[in-house]
Amino acid sequence: MILNLTTMGTASAMPISDRNPSAQMLSAGGRLFLIDCGEGTQQQMRRCHFSFVRVEAIFISHIHGDHLFGLFGLLNSMAMYGRTAPLDIYGPNALGGVLNFYRSYFGSDDGFEIRFHPLSCKGPEIVHTSKCVTVSAFPLNHKIECYGYRFDEIVTERHREANPAYKAKSYAYCSDTAPFPELPEWVKGVSCLYHEATYPAEMADKAEHRFHSTTEQAARCALQAGAGRLIVGHYSSRVTDFESFLEECRAIFPATQAASDGDCFEI
Repeated sequence: MILNLTTMGTASAMPISDRNPSAQMLSAGGRLFLIDCGEGTQQQMRRCHFSFVRVEAIFISHIHGDHLFGLFGLLNSMAMYGRTAPLDIYGPNALGGVLNFYRSYFGSDDGFEIRFHPLSCKGPEIVHTSKCVTVSAFPLNHKIECYGYRFDEIVTERHREANPAYKAKSYAYCSDTAPFPELPEWVKGVSCLYHEATYPAEMADKAEHRFHSTTEQAARCALQAGAGRLIVGHYSSRVTDFESFLEECRAIFPATQAASDGDCFEI
């Protein structure tokens, strides 16, 4: 199966002129899964040529604005493009109130059903099953209720028989979070791990205070998890030297890439 990740937003909370807030699109066998929806996501989707009506599900990590403020515009555009298929949205329980506000004032005539699935798991738990992937949610260590997501390819018995050595692909999304002991085990063995690296190592005190991670902490998580590759993002607006930022990660986990807006990664 072809599994592609597009990072449409790689900034953190403060605006950066050439980076959008958090948003990613995972294409799995042609099915689209949106992960977080920061301001400007629908514009990024147009630039990346993603269909508004083919998004199967949306996964919101938490209700900080840089991960959420693009949702109202996107839902409205889906309606204007004539979407009729139901849309599954996953996220913290508080997201339900946000969606109810949207439906009350803007979404009564959208023409498609929004199916909200509140999360409350204490460890990895399968929350969505598609034709080609299962999606698990797991709690992160942030200021407010926050979840990461893991996507695991579904391999049929017929495919396994034809390709005994085939290794199923997987992708995990971890943003925003401070380090905690269980996380490497929860994302163990993923083909590709996205882990926020908001700050360079010298700003570890700020990372700890704000429940975020540094470059080195993200790299250690990937190393401990035995990930195939690490992608970092959610950069602080204070970061300007991305080469040294990347070097800090690669000193611990060489297979690291620093994402920019619009980058596409084959998993």
